Amino acid sequence: MIRQDYNRIDPKRRSTIDYKKKQFAVPTYKQQDYPHRLSLYETPPTAEITLEQFEQWAIDRLRVLAEIEACSFRNKTPAETAAHVTPLLQKWLPLHSNTSSSVGSQDENLKLERQKDHYSHFILRLAFSSTEDLRRRFARIESALFKLRFQNDDAKEKQTFVESLQFDWEVVSEEEKRALGADLLNATPGLKRQDAEEAGWFKVDFETVAELVEGRRVFLKAGKAYVPVREQMSMVLAGFNARLDKGLELAARALPRLDEDDRLTPILVHLSKNFATPDSTLSDSDSALPGAPINPSSIDPLSQHFPLCMRNLQMTLRKNSHLKHFGRLQYTLFLKGIGLTLEDCLIFWRQAFKLITDDTFNKEYRYNIRHAYGDVGGDAIRRGRGYSPFSCQKILTEHPPGSGESHGCPYRHFSVDNLTTLLQTTGVSDRDVLRGVKEDVEKKRFHIACNRVFEWAHKGDIKRVKEDDSWGAAELDTIVHPNTYFKRSYLLKTGGAAAVKGDEMEI
Repeated sequence: MIRQDYNRIDPKRRSTIDYKKKQFAVPTYKQQDYPHRLSLYETPPTAEITLEQFEQWAIDRLRVLAEIEACSFRNKTPAETAAHVTPLLQKWLPLHSNTSSSVGSQDENLKLERQKDHYSHFILRLAFSSTEDLRRRFARIESALFKLRFQNDDAKEKQTFVESLQFDWEVVSEEEKRALGADLLNATPGLKRQDAEEAGWFKVDFETVAELVEGRRVFLKAGKAYVPVREQMSMVLAGFNARLDKGLELAARALPRLDEDDRLTPILVHLSKNFATPDSTLSDSDSALPGAPINPSSIDPLSQHFPLCMRNLQMTLRKNSHLKHFGRLQYTLFLKGIGLTLEDCLIFWRQAFKLITDDTFNKEYRYNIRHAYGDVGGDAIRRGRGYSPFSCQKILTEHPPGSGESHGCPYRHFSVDNLTTLLQTTGVSDRDVLRGVKEDVEKKRFHIACNRVFEWAHKGDIKRVKEDDSWGAAELDTIVHPNTYFKRSYLLKTGGAAAVKGDEMEI
């Protein structure tokens, strides 16, 4: 809205103004044409999209950001991170160059890819602007994503993009370059004399290239850093970070205005909660294990492939011949997810509860098991085939265990000493792994601790399948569901790369 100064209005027009109504200017918006593959996300999107696109585009970007953060937590090198994330980017957030042969002359496909990238960034910017911690994490991971894309961009398009930014970089004159020639050469590692004399140089405030200053890769004088053209990525990245930090602050101020919108607020809250551990649901194909011996007598030997939360429930059940309500529910749904039929599940629990009579079991436990499978209960339950197996996010955040209860996530709900003992009981003996798990737990990276144990237990199998030509890095993304843990473990040990194909989760 643009306010008009009353005294500057033509007197002839004053008589036409209705003072009971507010006077609004006609809004105009800058439409996005996306000439470049990369973007600094300076202009918020203005076109209309559906609520389904709003949520799905944000979820797809969140998948990628979560994997980038997981790579950081696992101390992967930039090369390892790029190799892991690139297939996921191609799957969830493709962004081709103008000259890419993958899209050819299909301008509409390019525009849709860039529109999705643009909108998903701003949607997550809203979702993660509510707290300082979320803003800091979002900025760090988005910066890593931008850096990865910038490094892999086509050289010609990259230069065109940089020229379009119109950064406030002061070009070092030839006279000043000659006067500082020796200093520039000595202060810039790996720079040849010919490059120092012939290449272009920029002069910027040293704070804008903190990464180069920290690495002692630039010459400093009078608060200015002298940066060779070859290091322009650091300057572009600094500009990206500065604009993103400012944008997140503006988003945080605008966030309260969305409270009245009952369509967007629940979606944004859901996205922010899933930033640490993306939520997941299982489809029938996700849980199917054709040919696997899933029956009551096979649960004990199969438990070697269970995640720690389910192994703990199985061990407690065998020890006490009983589990309390939420433990039974969590474990029943997990067993349902790996393919145990209702009839076999009833047999399994009846055999496990060997200290009670048939009459007691039928009266107190049978109905709840049938209800979890959707065999009894409301029509909605039956139509939906019962309840879905709990994801890591649900186990971490809902119904924390109390005294005498065994459900939940051991990485979150156990003390460090009890967790270490449980891990050692299940065969984890590597001190480096135990030390890494302890650090993950202290920093509340519970799903990373679980993945760390998985990777240690399957390091030989993972190496083997990665060397398989038919294997894709996207098949080993971060596990965020207990049933994915089981399926991937079982197939790695018994089926190899070909069998694991299609092992995907839907957030």
